[in-house]
Amino acid sequence: MTQQKAQLKKQYYPINDTLKSYLVKYKRMTKTRVFYDDLLRFQGSIVVFDKEDKDTLWIRLYYNEFERIEIDNSLKKIYTLLHSDGDDSNNDHLNVDNIDFCTFGNSKPFRVKIRNILNDNYTHFYIKKADASRIFGLELEHIISPNTINFLVYEDTLIEEHIVGIPGDVFLEENLIECNEHEKTQLAKEFVKFNERCMIGLLGDMRSYNYVVIPIYDFDQRIFKIRAIDFDQQSYEGSFKLYKPHLFKENYKFSELVQEKLNPKSVIQYQIEERSVIVKRLIDTKARLRRLIDAMKSTRLAPVEHIQQLQEEIYEMTHDVSFKNASSMGEIVQSALDFMIRNYKMEE
Repeated sequence: MTQQKAQLKKQYYPINDTLKSYLVKYKRMTKTRVFYDDLLRFQGSIVVFDKEDKDTLWIRLYYNEFERIEIDNSLKKIYTLLHSDGDDSNNDHLNVDNIDFCTFGNSKPFRVKIRNILNDNYTHFYIKKADASRIFGLELEHIISPNTINFLVYEDTLIEEHIVGIPGDVFLEENLIECNEHEKTQLAKEFVKFNERCMIGLLGDMRSYNYVVIPIYDFDQRIFKIRAIDFDQQSYEGSFKLYKPHLFKENYKFSELVQEKLNPKSVIQYQIEERSVIVKRLIDTKARLRRLIDAMKSTRLAPVEHIQQLQEEIYEMTHDVSFKNASSMGEIVQSALDFMIRNYKMEE
């Protein structure tokens, strides 16, 4: 198992006019009265522990009374924008229970818990600093994966809907042991497909705490889906190995499952299945994808040395000259998706 080291800190890349036009066209832009920086004006905090009394790396924030009233009203409005197109007729039934802040990782997000006081149902959403690479990651996930992504952008603030699931590291530590042999085989299959999506879409740093495992109960079995939740390292890393989740030591138990439960022919079969499904999605969303790639090509998403390293490594693997001629991360992504479509049509 080769352990790769992802870049721990990367700069934020701004949203340019081309990306802004894309976001407007596909209704990702909004207006709100609270910005990421506004939430940094908290007066105090306490550490949030999990049920085992372990530090979660989140802190719960407290604001002065005047600011809290204004912030709560703005957060309720954001909730309605995410879930009901801004209809705030039921805002009196909503309560902002908690505002938490994560001190770990690149994005340093705020997590907001909104509760309906009539029935105690609650949900979360996240407020982060808007970063072009993260937005491209969210959009590519929306297009090439089976998962829809709900997010909004306002100037330098990014609002993301919570993605429900068991964090991968928690699942591997606490839940995997409870799975029967059939479920472990199904997990192995899903990890192969997840690995393929990340590699094709150039979504990096998918260590176990950056994705969730979602159990789904069918009438006679339990199946699982694996879904990315962190898009900070979209099209950023120079090493192609960092876009392959199976190479991270944090995912070793999943990689071990693949080796134990699937023979090489099955692995290839599931890779081809996932590529075929991805290509169908690409064809079905051709116009939207073209606009997204144009925005990517107009945006600087990584240092020049990362771009040069990645294009050389992928060229060595594919011998496709379009990778060698790429001059930006956007062009590399376009070459990867074009390569997929060409090979899919050839197989047909």
